[in-house]
Amino acid sequence: MMFSYRLVRLIESHADALAGGLEEKVQSSPQVIHFRTLPTHELRERVYEIYRHLGEWLLGKNELDIEHRYREIGMRRARQKVPLSEVVQAIVLTKENLWDFLKSEAVMDRAIEIMGELELLQMLEMFFDRAIYYAVVGYEEEVARAVLEEDAVRAS
Repeated sequence: MMFSYRLVRLIESHADALAGGLEEKVQSSPQVIHFRTLPTHELRERVYEIYRHLGEWLLGKNELDIEHRYREIGMRRARQKVPLSEVVQAIVLTKENLWDFLKSEAVMDRAIEIMGELELLQMLEMFFDRAIYYAVVGYEEEVARAVLEEDAVRAS
């Protein structure tokens, strides 16, 4: 656990650079073109908060916290008319950006370090999988709400 703690602290201390790296990936990726129409600071601030407080998200927050956060993000992206596929891809890019950083920074040379890394990777996978799920749930809820609202307007 000590090695995974060290990696979490490494990620948190490089949160600004990680957020900047993700911003560059989003700007150059043809898979998330609708994110380019959003205010430039919005995505950067959201991912900075995740990277900067990663230890808290992995160890201190429960599933309800993740659900609340990512349902809200899914709803916001639906209101912004960002396609669901791009919402999911942005979360995947956030995770890939983190993997790239870890691969460039982490040097494992002992078995205990490998176990710590595996533990961290499992926790990160679970976090991002939940983030994707709840973002999709929030997105779907917002789309359904908008349809009901449109139907109500048409009926009146």
